[in-house]
Amino acid sequence: MAPVLGFQFRPNSNHRRLRSRLHRWFCVALGLTLAIATSSCQLSWYQTEAAQVPRLVISEISDPKTFNPVMSQEATSIFGLLYEGLMRENGLTGELELALAESMDISTDQKRITFTLREGLAWSDGEPFTVDDILFTYNDIYFNPAIPSGVSDILRIGDEGLFPTVTKLDERRVEFAVPEPFAPFLRYAGGISILPEHVLEPTVNEMDMDGNPRFIATWGTDTPPADIVGNGPYRMVSYNPGQRVIFERNPHYWKGEEGQPQPYIDRFVLQIVESTDASLLQFRSGGLDIISVPPENFALLKREEDRGAFAIYEDGPRPGTNFISFNLNTGSRDGKPLVDPIKSAWFTNPDFRRAIAYAIDRDTMINNIFQGLGEPQSSPISVQSPYYIPPSEGLETYDYSVETAKGLLEDTGFEYSDAGELLDSDGNLVRFTLNTNAGNKVREGIGAQIKRDLLDIGIQVDFQPIAFNTLVDKLTNTLDWDCHMMGFTGGVEPNSGANIWRTDGTLHTFNQGAPPGQPPFEGRIIYDWEQEISDLYVQAAQELDEEKRKALYAETQRLTQEYLPLIYLVNPLSLGAIRNRVDNVKYSALGGALWNLEELKLSAQ
Repeated sequence: MAPVLGFQFRPNSNHRRLRSRLHRWFCVALGLTLAIATSSCQLSWYQTEAAQVPRLVISEISDPKTFNPVMSQEATSIFGLLYEGLMRENGLTGELELALAESMDISTDQKRITFTLREGLAWSDGEPFTVDDILFTYNDIYFNPAIPSGVSDILRIGDEGLFPTVTKLDERRVEFAVPEPFAPFLRYAGGISILPEHVLEPTVNEMDMDGNPRFIATWGTDTPPADIVGNGPYRMVSYNPGQRVIFERNPHYWKGEEGQPQPYIDRFVLQIVESTDASLLQFRSGGLDIISVPPENFALLKREEDRGAFAIYEDGPRPGTNFISFNLNTGSRDGKPLVDPIKSAWFTNPDFRRAIAYAIDRDTMINNIFQGLGEPQSSPISVQSPYYIPPSEGLETYDYSVETAKGLLEDTGFEYSDAGELLDSDGNLVRFTLNTNAGNKVREGIGAQIKRDLLDIGIQVDFQPIAFNTLVDKLTNTLDWDCHMMGFTGGVEPNSGANIWRTDGTLHTFNQGAPPGQPPFEGRIIYDWEQEISDLYVQAAQELDEEKRKALYAETQRLTQEYLPLIYLVNPLSLGAIRNRVDNVKYSALGGALWNLEELKLSAQ
């Protein structure tokens, strides 16, 4: 078997400096005024249920949009509970480990991988898990042009966007083959969730009234939980919109020892809350076992560790990104421009975007919103990845400078009124709307500061937090938006972001193509730099030489910082508060608190 390359995160000087800063926080008592929102949590429910069965309770800020992992475009804990792949990522090292597969064999040319399944695998409804389920998942769903998904984007190979071939060798062996070298081949062949053919096959082959496979609308949030079949550590018991999703141990989960099936915790509860303030209140009241710790809450929670019987874990910068992005789409739908042509002329001007980047005071953002527990961000690739390049290696940064921002704007034809308002060359007042998801207090704080910062260069920003599902609809369907603030999750493999950077990607939000089933937009322009980034992602996926691959990804990072389709903000520390009664925690920035969920136990406190 050919060797499998894994990536081990080694703390660098930046990481050590962050840890030193965090240590100083541990030693300083800070006053903190915290506005705590009224919570919808019913503590009597927790007290009653906790006495009946061991359970782990976490929270998420909004209801799930779907229970279909293929069609979901949101980051949620649900799918990690319900589904598993042939392999899984170790949350400490980023290396791949066997899961549903008991072994694998890689050909010497690295174009074929053969997986052998474990014996006796079953779905959560007790039906056998087979090689046919793997073929169905890839060939009928992920490779199906009528079923768009972010997963299919990252599985495409080369300039032609070809898919791997997936072939059944026998009842326990399946072979994946690629037409040309594909560096992330193993991670994608083994790490993607497998779905049940015996449940979903009819939905793929039957069409709805619009001619689309019924699968696209299958397993919506109105689906009875018993109808949702998975192979992960848990299965769904109930869903109460606006309240919680409850899961129980999957009795057919593959992992466990004789007499000790895993996961060890009987039930898992995902509590739906309306804001991060509500999550904090529920955690402090004992209603939650684990929460992500926003930096603004760190000092308060650190003082309460002993009394609240929990500990705060930290593992350096959080993977992923936080950014604002302008709508660069020049296309029209039914003769109507997607973006107001006046605003479009601003947004598509690279110097306008550079001026915005210079005008954002990230240091103040770090000090005031992140309480010093963060670093300016300048790359789409996570700092844990071996492909990340720091500013010291030529990555452009935009240090706060009102003068530089104003100079760029004036050099490109903008001017200022006597009242200090920014006007374009035609005398139009520069004003736009910034959206983010409501209830995320950190993003709401960032948005409020950006509004103030840009006022200093004469720009009026209408900051409007909206419901998460509404925001997703704007970004993927109506495309009716000016500027938005969001974040993407990260990891060690840059090609996981191919669905963002390929021009036909489903998350290519800054210049999104027409949704599936709709005619192409009239007049949509693909910019030269945009196409170059897309091409580089294709080339980097084809390159097996690690040094050459790093050079390709380095160039993508330089281009994204030069042209700023996404304007990066701040990378906070990865911080999590976890009850002391939760044992076997192996917290990491990559995997968080739950990457080894099936190994966690609850002790009496």
